[in-house]
Amino acid sequence: MAQEMNPSRRRLLLGTAAVSAGAMLTACTSNETGGAKSGAAQAPASNDKPGKPVTIGFAGPQADHGWLNAINDNAKQRAEKYSDVTLESTEGSNDTAQQIGQIETLINKKVDVLVILPADGKALTQVGLKAMRAGIPVVNLDRIFNTPQAYRCWIGGDNYGMGLNAGHYIGEKLKDKPNARVIELAGLDNLELTKQRTQGFDDALKNYPNIKKVARQAAEFTVESGQAKMAQLLQAQSKFDALWNHDDDQGIGALRAIEQAGRDDFLMVGGAGSLAAFQAIKADSSVLKATVLYPPTMAASAIDLARALGQSKGLGGLAEFEIPSSIALYSAVVDRENVDRYMSTGFK
Repeated sequence: MAQEMNPSRRRLLLGTAAVSAGAMLTACTSNETGGAKSGAAQAPASNDKPGKPVTIGFAGPQADHGWLNAINDNAKQRAEKYSDVTLESTEGSNDTAQQIGQIETLINKKVDVLVILPADGKALTQVGLKAMRAGIPVVNLDRIFNTPQAYRCWIGGDNYGMGLNAGHYIGEKLKDKPNARVIELAGLDNLELTKQRTQGFDDALKNYPNIKKVARQAAEFTVESGQAKMAQLLQAQSKFDALWNHDDDQGIGALRAIEQAGRDDFLMVGGAGSLAAFQAIKADSSVLKATVLYPPTMAASAIDLARALGQSKGLGGLAEFEIPSSIALYSAVVDRENVDRYMSTGFK
C-alpha cells in the first residue's frame, strides 16, 4: 500500500475508484491535432481499438497479502484485454535488492513502459530514475518514489483520505452519543501510509467534540496479528463505541477475537475492500458495518496509463493531450446501502 504521498499535493482526485478506473481510461485523446481549430478542445477518440504494440514491464512486491495478490491479478487481467499489449512480469519480491535486479532486467529488455509498485519507494527511487533516463516512462504504482523525476505518472490510493473518511463515517454514527469512545487497530507503524491513515482519522474526529479516541494498537496487516492485537485491545478496553481497523485482511483476525470475546456492543469500520468484508457487511451479522476502500483496481488503471504512454495518447475525458502526472483514487465508504455496487471489486 502507498508508502508516502502528501495528500494535499500533486494529485488528481477521481470520484469513484473501486468501479474499475478503466472507465476513465477507455478513451484517449490523440496528440495529433487533426485539423481542429487552434486552441479548441477535441473529443477523445476511443482507445478500445488496437493501436501501436506496447510492451509493458510490471514489477511488484511479493504477493503475500490479499491486496497485493489482487494488484497482480488486476494488472494481468487488464493487459490480457488488449491485443496490442505484451506484459513482462517479474516474480515479485519484498527484498529491495532483488526487486531492483528484476527491474534492471526489464530495463535491459528495453520494454516500452514500466509499471512499478516498489516494495520500498525510497529504496527503489534510483532504479526508477535509471529507467526514466533510459527513455522508459515509469508508472509509479501506489508506494511513491522519493522524487517525481523517477516516474512519469503516479497512481495510487489516498491514505490520508482513507482515515479521514473512516473518521467521518464513525463520527456521523456517534455524533449524538455523549462521551463516545473509539479505538483504532492500525497497520505497520514503520510505514508512512499507516501514519497518514491515523492522521486522517484523528483530523476527522476533531469535528466531533463528543468523541474521544481512547486506544490505538498497531498490527502487521496479517490475520494472526489482527487477532492477537485485537484481543489485547478488548482486554484493555471494557467499553467503547467504535473501532477503525486499517486493513480488511487483519480484520479477519480482529473479528475472530471479537467473536471469541463475545462482544457486539460497538461498530467496526474496516479498510481496503476485501470480498470477505463486503460479504460480512451485506450479511449484517457482525460488528463490521462498513469498510473504506483502497482499491487494487489501481493496477488495472496503471496498465491503461502505461498503454496510453506507450502509444503517445492522453486520458479520455480530459482536454489535455498528455496524461496527468499524479492520480489519487478516492477512498469511498462501503456499507450495507451500497455494498452490492462494489461486490465485484472485492479481493480475496
